[in-house]
Amino acid sequence: MSYKSSLKNPIFSTISEVADELNFPTYVVGGWVRDLLLDRTQTETDIDFVCIGNGIVLAEHVAQKLGKNASFKVFKNFGTAMLHYKGENYEFVGARKESYRSDSRKPIVENGTLEDDQNRRDFTINAMAIQLNKKHFGTLIDPFNGQEDLINKRIRTPLDPDVTFSDDPLRMMRAVRFASQLNFTIDKQAMLSIKRNAERLSIISQERITEELNKIILSTTPSVGFKLLFNTNLLHQFFPLMTKLQGVEIRNKHGHKDNFYHTIEVLDNISLNTDNLWLRWAAILHDIAKPQTKKYENGHGWTFHAHEFIGGKMVPKIFRQLKLPLNEKMRYVKKLVTLHLRPITLTKDIVTDSAVRRLLFDAGDDIDDLMTLCNADITSKNETKVKKYLKNFQLVSKKLKEVEEKDSIRNFQPPIDGKDIMTLFNIEAGREIGILKTAIKDAILEGTGKNEKEEALQFVINKAKELNL
Repeated sequence: MSYKSSLKNPIFSTISEVADELNFPTYVVGGWVRDLLLDRTQTETDIDFVCIGNGIVLAEHVAQKLGKNASFKVFKNFGTAMLHYKGENYEFVGARKESYRSDSRKPIVENGTLEDDQNRRDFTINAMAIQLNKKHFGTLIDPFNGQEDLINKRIRTPLDPDVTFSDDPLRMMRAVRFASQLNFTIDKQAMLSIKRNAERLSIISQERITEELNKIILSTTPSVGFKLLFNTNLLHQFFPLMTKLQGVEIRNKHGHKDNFYHTIEVLDNISLNTDNLWLRWAAILHDIAKPQTKKYENGHGWTFHAHEFIGGKMVPKIFRQLKLPLNEKMRYVKKLVTLHLRPITLTKDIVTDSAVRRLLFDAGDDIDDLMTLCNADITSKNETKVKKYLKNFQLVSKKLKEVEEKDSIRNFQPPIDGKDIMTLFNIEAGREIGILKTAIKDAILEGTGKNEKEEALQFVINKAKELNL
């Protein structure tokens, strides 16, 4: 078979040689085999090897054979060993069978056969193995017709899906992740099982759930994954706030868009232009406050006043709940959510230099990402409306460039600071300093003052007299 050419990597011949010396039947397994058969760029960071015997002993002997360039680490609690060599990670484990308690995803592990090991795998497409021992080198072992599922683009469990998902509920997230990454469908029985077992996700740590969620978000068309998460009730288990976006309410013949499907459309749109996970998160959260700000106004229809500001304030709590980083990445998402309507608002008005200067000042170095988000947010089934918005949006983009080139406002700092003001008036720090600093900043952004030190000092003197400070 053609895949055998990929086994020419010297690591496979080394492992084959050591496996024969130890008389351990040994196999390369899992995602590496799946991607190999799909002729797909390898997505797995590790290559996994299973042996009938002691995986740690096998890894130790392979490390010795590879010499000083190989580093070796044992994880006794898991019965595995990790070998790092020439930028690649290789994980070794002995074949095993597992049994689970209903309240935990930590298995009771026993030594087992290759069949036992394949039975415990999550999906048929990940349960294939290629033997590495010399006598049968390159032989594919596929007991569950995983190759057929690859051809049919289907996610299916090796055993009864209720057993597979109840044993390790994270596999339900992985099913959605693979469907989203590979553009596969989930087998009907597996889908029904996920719906039945969705609440079992509660025994999984949020960190592991979010790790799978981020992989779904980074897939080429993440809406595929989010629709599956919603339709299987998995999303309801760990991100109920997002599920509240779904639905349309009609009053007096006035309806609003379904904000869940709008959100994942925006996410798909932005994914065409960026692989930045946090910019994609900004797309997910840009309308998150719409359910709580929704209001019907007679004669006008549905409104969502201030949803951008309230949504921005919600970001830290959401990041905390989902175990996402509470650092500059969170602050970046919060800023974009808060500002996401500003460029779109400018398309509806005469675009003044001062409005553009304020946007540049507030967005700083994130202005380009903000514009990418706003561009993705233009969704409508009315093509004429979309074309009009996009045309106006291009005018705003052009104005941003013109004002930036002329005034260099992005990340600007006023030409005088608090110390300059204290020295000028020979006063101590106090509220007056803040009032005058804000005044000079606003004057420069409005275009009524110049971004020059001497003029700024004179402006402050005049402003202090005006305010009787």
